[in-house]
Amino acid sequence: MKKHLIFFFLLATLIACKDHTPSTHTKTHGLITQQAMVVSAREEASQIGSDILKKGGNAFDALAATELALAVAFPYAGNIGGGGFMVYRLNSGEIGALDYREKAPLAASKNMYLDENGNVVPNKSTLGALAVGVPGSIAGIFETHQRFGTLPLEDIVQPAIDLAKRGVVVTEKQEQRIKKYQPLFREVNKDSIIFDEIWKTGDTIYYSALASTLERIKINGPSEFYEGETAKKLVDFINENGGSFTMEDLKKYKPVWRKPIVFKYDSLKIISMSPPSSGGVCLAQIMKMIEPYDIHEYGHNSKKTIQVIVEAERRAFADRSYYLGDPDFVDIPLDKITDSLYLQNRMDTFTFTKPTPSTDISHGSIEFSESNETTHFSIIDSFGNAVSVTTTINGAYGSKLYCSELGFFLNNEMDDFSSKPGEPNMFGLVGAEANNIAPEKRMLSSMTPTIVEKNGMLYMVLGTRGGSTIITSVLQTILNVHEFGMSMQDAVDAPRFHHQWLPDVVQFEEKKFSNTFKREIEDLGYQVTDYDNPSLGNMVGILVLKNGHLEGGADKRGDDTAVGF
Repeated sequence: MKKHLIFFFLLATLIACKDHTPSTHTKTHGLITQQAMVVSAREEASQIGSDILKKGGNAFDALAATELALAVAFPYAGNIGGGGFMVYRLNSGEIGALDYREKAPLAASKNMYLDENGNVVPNKSTLGALAVGVPGSIAGIFETHQRFGTLPLEDIVQPAIDLAKRGVVVTEKQEQRIKKYQPLFREVNKDSIIFDEIWKTGDTIYYSALASTLERIKINGPSEFYEGETAKKLVDFINENGGSFTMEDLKKYKPVWRKPIVFKYDSLKIISMSPPSSGGVCLAQIMKMIEPYDIHEYGHNSKKTIQVIVEAERRAFADRSYYLGDPDFVDIPLDKITDSLYLQNRMDTFTFTKPTPSTDISHGSIEFSESNETTHFSIIDSFGNAVSVTTTINGAYGSKLYCSELGFFLNNEMDDFSSKPGEPNMFGLVGAEANNIAPEKRMLSSMTPTIVEKNGMLYMVLGTRGGSTIITSVLQTILNVHEFGMSMQDAVDAPRFHHQWLPDVVQFEEKKFSNTFKREIEDLGYQVTDYDNPSLGNMVGILVLKNGHLEGGADKRGDDTAVGF
């Protein structure tokens, strides 16, 4: 009897302490620093954030400086004409989240993108002024600084102004992006814009109009953007281009502090964004559904590992489409759809012998009682505070509408609403009534800024861009470190795959999986397609090493760069 007790005690201990050993292959490490780090989509922005930390600023000071710098250096997704989400963890262990997602203007209506026959009008929610939601980025930056910042705002805004004036060097990837979207710039904008010019790698783009806008914001604070000269110019510009904005739309905008989604996975505590982001909820559902399976033993990107993850993703995205929306407008049964028993029941139909067709899966059955282009940056400061921030104008260069007088692109976030329940948006995501359009409502998002603790200590800060693939990319990066013992750099660079319920297809990163392997997946009954690299996101993360040093993972798919000291 004693022997049996000892055996069960040891078994329980092993299960409780499940902590996978590093993989045997040679690791590629990213930048390693001792005290602090910023990882973002452009080196210029990471450097500005790191400089703020060197001056004695904290993670929230660096957040503001980095986000404004990205608005200059990375107009593809960095912005002051969009919005975002921030998850934080203080060195005390306190956690929280800020929602500065865009909102529908007061003139918005449920059927505003439908024709007289009730069909979605192509491009109406993606291109031009009618696609624009009320921006939240400036409000979010200042709200964060007001609560947690320590340095004067002038010191934080000025580096972005200086960057705009001295110009930003065009990278090879930026040259390709500008060239790709120039036809749409010319289609949407009445007059020529700076991005209509032929820009080559090594050229310098000067953003003098944006510098002037930031100068006014530095002097007058967020009221400049929401009530001042900038607000008036913005409203006039949107309306001149066929939109329907008012000064009241801007004046009424307020960011919202939210309670983040928190859940356990093995020895990890995951802290992620809550609705109107679907990221944290879907991440919780997927990770809880796969936790009973020993994917560490199955192997990284093996057939069995991919099967388990794909089937969990399929079920989570089905729930996403039905239940999730702006929590200020709809009741979301968060506790029930993230409950372990509920999720276990969702996986009861899974078998390794064949896929579960998405046509056989709708949202899960519960008792309901009444009561996606982005950019991400991760920061850890020398005090031990951490922030994970994803900000967006939605599609590449947003609505493609560029205000030359103010110097920035405007978002096309209205496409993230359900223009018509059951119809897919630009990322192929199908929505339902919970995410329909209403004045002042925040649209559903896939953004998944995430912080991970291990044994009560800060462990990872990560996130990515990539529309609907954000959730699955963050998932796989966490698993790559935790289950497969990768370095942070290897984890963000590793080949990725994606499934989102509808369309019912497993999307593999292009040229990263062999044709033989993909045929083996097809032989199991799955439909398979390739996904080009940019669409599968640019992961950026920071891993706290055992000695307390920091390793940055800057995705090689983009111009992402880690800077620190």
